[in-house]
Amino acid sequence: MSEQNILATIGEVVITDAEVDAFIANMPKEQQMYASHPQFRKQCLDQIISVYLYAKMAEEEKLDETEEFKKIMESARKDILAQLAMNKTLKEIKVTEEECKKFYEENPQHFTKGATVAAKHILVKEEEECNKILESIVNGEKEFEAAAAEFSTCPSGQQGGNLGEFGKGQMVPEFEQAAFAAEIGHVVGPVKTQFGYHLIKVEAKNEASVVAYEEVAERIRTNLLQQKQNEAYTVKAMELRKKYMGE
Repeated sequence: MSEQNILATIGEVVITDAEVDAFIANMPKEQQMYASHPQFRKQCLDQIISVYLYAKMAEEEKLDETEEFKKIMESARKDILAQLAMNKTLKEIKVTEEECKKFYEENPQHFTKGATVAAKHILVKEEEECNKILESIVNGEKEFEAAAAEFSTCPSGQQGGNLGEFGKGQMVPEFEQAAFAAEIGHVVGPVKTQFGYHLIKVEAKNEASVVAYEEVAERIRTNLLQQKQNEAYTVKAMELRKKYMGE
């Protein structure tokens, strides 16, 4: 939309699409998705108009000459100046690619992905039923996935019992122990847990590994930048205390 598209005028004040866009840009991300919706933009415009109208009323009533107004303005002035000074202190701080790679290489413990398994399961209430299903799978009467769809009380049954990939600590201990100990492609069970009796079929196993640098580079950069900025903020604050407070 054109920035010159005038939407409303209040005295000498002109409100354009650009001001509505700026207003929406300061909203939470989930609201910004409605930026192109005419009714939403109309609501935003109404809010902007209301602010101008109340400001106009305040000027007529000379509220800008009150002590309350002066105190608020001085507080706002202080906050703005402080923010500008902090921005100036921090704006030159950078994190290099070499620093990121050095941190990655010296701290492998932060980037280790634990071992995982990808598995399917069938869950039923009774051990006897679980054994019957196991027998039908072993003797070839039923495919594991078909049996899961027919008998499993877990919602995953509709996906052939597929639980996807999971690591240690994500499943109840009995299930986890059996899954990580099972051979790929073999059906193990019945495994008793608090939910009932399970048959487990492991589809794949992934050993613990270090996450590739490319996957974590941006996270490292963000963390190092924040760390540097915090240090710079603290150092500058101490300098200012010494300069202005004699500490």
